[in-house]
Amino acid sequence: MKIIRIPMFCIAALFGFMTAKAQTADEIIKKHVDAVGGAANWKKVTSIKLTGSMNAGGVELPVTVTTLDKKGYRMEFSMNGIANYTVLTPTSGWMYFPTQGQTKPEAMPNEMIKDQEDQMDASMDPLIDYQVKGNKVAYLGKDEAEGTECYKLKVTLKNGKEETEYLDLNTYYTIRSVEKSKANGQETEEVSTMGNYTKFPEGIVFPMSLETGGVPLTIKTVEINKPVDENIFKPSDNKK
Repeated sequence: MKIIRIPMFCIAALFGFMTAKAQTADEIIKKHVDAVGGAANWKKVTSIKLTGSMNAGGVELPVTVTTLDKKGYRMEFSMNGIANYTVLTPTSGWMYFPTQGQTKPEAMPNEMIKDQEDQMDASMDPLIDYQVKGNKVAYLGKDEAEGTECYKLKVTLKNGKEETEYLDLNTYYTIRSVEKSKANGQETEEVSTMGNYTKFPEGIVFPMSLETGGVPLTIKTVEINKPVDENIFKPSDNKK
């Protein structure tokens, strides 16, 4: 067997390149975290409640998203006065869409619960405190998103799900996120865009306009660290 010898200067150059990439990723992440309020302010966030509306085929539907850090997540929207929701906890998840004919809440498969567990992250940002969360980040260079030059970062979450984050070269805000996940054994890709970043008295900066899967969402209010009744993370058919 022929032994292939690699000159030491090549090895040194290779490791130097790898180190430079790692440092670049961390530098970008630090500037991103600073831009959205700083790690210290985000560590104080234990709950966040968003209220707004989404445009579904020209119809404005009221939406509420409540996240209790690491404990629960609930996304609810109303159509014709009827509440539809998904709820998630570390051990269970439920979906209830009566507007699609469901007569009672249905339990999420375990695979879906694991795949969606990052929804219970109150920061809603895989780059904030990413090492503590068990996420891994790779810098993929520069790219363009929404007509803007961006830094491109690949994030592998603790549960194995992958996201690609596009950070504005000037503001370091995330303006696009591409998430790969599995549903019913099939891999899906979901693209989200963010804008209209606004700073709140608590020091954090949050996007007030989002679009996922072609559905625009306008955030009207953001409530931070307000008490959350954990009963909202339990299934209910809304019937009295």
